[in-house]
Amino acid sequence: MKKADIGVALYILAAFIMLIVPISSTLLDVLLACNMAIAFTVLFSTMFAKEVLDLSFYPTVLLFTTIFRIALNVSSTRLILSTGNPGNVVTTFGNFVGGGDFVIGIVVFIILILVQFIVINKGSERVAEVTARFTLDAMPGKQMAIDADLNTGAITDAEAKVRRDKLQQEASFFGSMDGAVKYVKGDATAGLVITAVNVIGGIAMGMLRQGMDIGDAANKYVLLTIGDGLVSQIPSLLISLSTGILVTKGSKDADFGSVLIKQLFGMPKVLYMVGLVLMVLGILTPLSNLIFLPLGALFIVVGRVMANTIETAAIEQEADTEEEDAEEIRRPENVKSLLQVDPIELEFGYGIIPLADINQGGDLLDRVVMIRRQIALELGTVVPIIRLRDNIQLNPNQYIIKIKGIQVSEGEILFDHYMAMNPGFVEEEISGIPTFEPSFHLPAIWITENQRERAESVGYTVVDPPSIIATHLTEIIRQYLADLLTRQDVQNLVDNVKETNPSLVDELVPKLLGLGDIQKVLQNLLKEGISVRDLVTIFETLADHAATTRDTDILTEYVRQSLKRAISNKYFPTNETTSVVTLDPKLEQEIMGSIKQTEQGAYLTLDPDKTKNIMESVETEVGKLEKLGKNPIVITSPIVRMYFKRLTEDYFKDLIVVSYNEIDSSVELQSVGMVTA
Repeated sequence: MKKADIGVALYILAAFIMLIVPISSTLLDVLLACNMAIAFTVLFSTMFAKEVLDLSFYPTVLLFTTIFRIALNVSSTRLILSTGNPGNVVTTFGNFVGGGDFVIGIVVFIILILVQFIVINKGSERVAEVTARFTLDAMPGKQMAIDADLNTGAITDAEAKVRRDKLQQEASFFGSMDGAVKYVKGDATAGLVITAVNVIGGIAMGMLRQGMDIGDAANKYVLLTIGDGLVSQIPSLLISLSTGILVTKGSKDADFGSVLIKQLFGMPKVLYMVGLVLMVLGILTPLSNLIFLPLGALFIVVGRVMANTIETAAIEQEADTEEEDAEEIRRPENVKSLLQVDPIELEFGYGIIPLADINQGGDLLDRVVMIRRQIALELGTVVPIIRLRDNIQLNPNQYIIKIKGIQVSEGEILFDHYMAMNPGFVEEEISGIPTFEPSFHLPAIWITENQRERAESVGYTVVDPPSIIATHLTEIIRQYLADLLTRQDVQNLVDNVKETNPSLVDELVPKLLGLGDIQKVLQNLLKEGISVRDLVTIFETLADHAATTRDTDILTEYVRQSLKRAISNKYFPTNETTSVVTLDPKLEQEIMGSIKQTEQGAYLTLDPDKTKNIMESVETEVGKLEKLGKNPIVITSPIVRMYFKRLTEDYFKDLIVVSYNEIDSSVELQSVGMVTA
């Protein structure tokens, strides 16, 4: 155990021992002095703590100090009633603070109790209760603000985690403080009750056991009891004051004393007015001139000194600013910051700013958060931070999407309008501004809010501007996700798998494959929209076949075959026959015969005329599927799939090419055509 742990344990253990075992008056004096020292330590710690979480264990401290004070009270009571000699500390407090008169002692004690119980404890309890309520109510908004900063790139993932942890700690702290303040309030009540019982018990002991008359018994035991109450209640008052300071702190990151002095005495005109009022009171009223006139003059002098200090500080700040500006002009340009390229950027004109501004009711930032979550669930990889920024060079309603600093797409919206799209079966036309949906380039029209209900009632698909931008951004991310997957991303994915499957990762990386090889396999899968979320299956397949080949294209085909249930679930609905197109076996033979193997990989050497004929046949057969409203799916043999996909990807970007080994046995297929040469 650590020494600190032992010290805390002994502190609590001592309290319980004092409740049971009688102690000497000398030891009681030492413990009472320690109790006062601890109370002052707590007070000054709360005054100079930078923020409340610097004292996150304060509720526990309240509990420990309360039980220790009660134990001391019990021990001193036992000594007062049994021996009449509770030690130097209690006797001194009774005679010195109480003025040697038990009436004065009682008055002083009651005043302390009233101040602590009614003023400090009551106010601290209310502040702690309200602070806890408001802190808990504000948590969702603060969480959303952290997510928004994370998605705009203002903070990193590590910084977001630190802020979330701090937010959770604040909520727990103020929730605990709401209950812990009751300890202080109960301690004050217990002190009052114990003192009253001690007065009655002391008088009874003096009269019944020592043969004293009631006056002598009252004078002796009441003074001792008042001393005991004072020596207990003064540390309790300090702890109560500490609690009030902690729960009422307005500044979370500044020094308490300097801020307090600056706020109270930082405005010279306030000091001038106070000094003038004091001097007028000293001149025009019977109040002492010797006190009020010098005090008023002192405030005026301090006000003048503060005014000179503020003027000097302003001049120095202005000079420093001018010097910094001049130094910035002379300084060579720092180009390092210009070398950073954001993976994904969404730039928009000033007309779209309200959609991204939370204060104006915009929810574009929240939609960006949902995009990252959606892609992570759908494709199994983390989308890089999406940076949102306004660009005054764009048209007011225009936005552009950049991947690694290069513009890849753009769009334009009409603010306060909705986009209506005909799903294909609506015959009734509605008036509006013709346009094209930016994600899939489908014909659409812009309509107003008044037309929205009518358009939806007749069957149009109606979407708002934030949804248009979010959908467009999602499709662009899906399209370029393979390019966005870096080696560091792959390393993070490998580390996640290693937490639960260390032996698998140790076998695969780096003995069989390096990070670059795994990156290429995952990029091949993502390029065709295949999820890499099941990394354990992917890594096991790579470990099985990497010993025989390190060709990442061939390894990708093995992985696709091991993911056949996921591929079948993605493209082939259950309990439904799927219409597809197949390849002519002769064409497959020609493709295989035209493959050339090199050290850099394999490639096709088909005749251009032959390629043209194949593309025309694909267009014809895929057109049959599109007329039926089906996905364009071509089924090939496993050895041909990869090369046929490469052959067609530049001509038909949405063409789905699947091999027979990637289809689950429960899937029912129907061929509606065959691609020939």
